[in-house]
Amino acid sequence: MESNIYHDQNLSNYSFLITGGAGFIGSNLVAYLLKHGSKKVRVLDNYATGFINNLKEFDSLPNFEIIEGDIRDLETCKKAMNGIDFVSHQAALGSVPRSINDPITSNEVNISGFLNMLVAQKESNSVKRMVYAASSSTYGDSKMLPKVEDNIGKPLSPYAVTKYVNELYASVFHKTYGIELIGLRYFNVFGPKQSPTGAYAAVIPLFMQALKDKKSPTINGDGEQTRDFTFVDNAVQANIKALFAGKEAVNEVYNVAFGDRISLNTLWSDLNEISNSNVEAIYGPPRIGDVRDSLADISKARKLLGYDPKFSVHQGLQNTWDYFLKK
Repeated sequence: MESNIYHDQNLSNYSFLITGGAGFIGSNLVAYLLKHGSKKVRVLDNYATGFINNLKEFDSLPNFEIIEGDIRDLETCKKAMNGIDFVSHQAALGSVPRSINDPITSNEVNISGFLNMLVAQKESNSVKRMVYAASSSTYGDSKMLPKVEDNIGKPLSPYAVTKYVNELYASVFHKTYGIELIGLRYFNVFGPKQSPTGAYAAVIPLFMQALKDKKSPTINGDGEQTRDFTFVDNAVQANIKALFAGKEAVNEVYNVAFGDRISLNTLWSDLNEISNSNVEAIYGPPRIGDVRDSLADISKARKLLGYDPKFSVHQGLQNTWDYFLKK
């Protein structure tokens, strides 16, 4: 896993801002950029869903910096972009159920916060490009499989609305102000540093924690719903490729996935095998706002970004389980 390099550039020439850098995908991105000698890596995070522990290994590095702040404040966004070449915007309030329980806060962070980031980029004299986290939830009620970027349905949750609005705003800001933006529609990313705690934890860390504790997890619905689970290293690759992709790749959104799907029942069975366990799952009611089936067409990202995911679901699960055991 250590040997994969996703850039050709000399990163010591560039400074990077990672919003949400204490979060799951953000902290994996920070690790990659620091490992490969970036001139500066600055994190902006308010620790609403991220953890300072995800970054503690980098504290002593002279090219690493943390700004504790909130993207809902425009001046904070401007300050964070000062002297930065490339922005990876990962800060958001994730989770469909969270957005259903509290649509206002999801809207404030994911839409107003994103708009602040766009305005700060437009006014920055150093930022060359921003790559932002979009979401497969944007496909909504579309039944088409695999999911192709230009063919979306109606959103099924407030969260999905916020992520679609990000794409619309990005397109308008590119056309109106000429700034460079690329959106990455993540499909169920999982891996090390993803938290199993809290009301809105994702399914794979919840499953891993259940296996570690020898407890039965609850599967929502019949477990036959399918997802294109994507190991975090693939998402890191997509971000790095998007930051440096040619001009023809700009002002587009891309599916970021492995391009395969697996049911939750099969996932649970695989995890039992990887962990040498035999724990039965419990079944609960389906979750409101959930998409039934998800599978990405990744040909656009392959063609325009040079994206080539290296980790299958099974490899990713094994790596993540090894990480969980060490925790």
